[in-house]
Amino acid sequence: MNPIEDHLAENLKILFVGFNPSIRSSELGHHYANPNNRFWKILYEAGITPRKYEAVEDAKLLELGFGFTNIVERPTRAADEITKEEYKEGREILKRKIERYNPKVVCFVGKGVYQEYSGKKSAPWGKQMESVVPGVIDFVAPSSSGLVRMKIQEIVDIYRELLNLI
Repeated sequence: MNPIEDHLAENLKILFVGFNPSIRSSELGHHYANPNNRFWKILYEAGITPRKYEAVEDAKLLELGFGFTNIVERPTRAADEITKEEYKEGREILKRKIERYNPKVVCFVGKGVYQEYSGKKSAPWGKQMESVVPGVIDFVAPSSSGLVRMKIQEIVDIYRELLNLI
């Protein structure tokens, strides 16, 4: 399996950070490409994108000021396959990317992603009181995976809070 390409640019409105690519995303070469992943639907229903994009259009979101990366590059079937060493290395690489590209908001797509990045044991949904990289807002959102047991409307409502930050 191959890692998928980051979509990064300087001064993004939002940089979305996932755990790592799914096997399906790796096969297709696009972020959030698993048909059970609700990411694109959530962005649209939250009012972040003007229409529901498809995973194959992920690079087009740079035009809207939205970028994509992951804390770990290696594709897996599930996030629990990621090793502590991969998280440690990924944390440092991600911090350098955030410092380099300076997005306004970093949206962690999954509380566990933020916890691995920040080293914090817990975090509330939404804007965090402190940011890891000064001047960049850290925002914690639920994972968009179909395995998440939250109601879709609850997830959409949390993502909608991003509009107030950008």
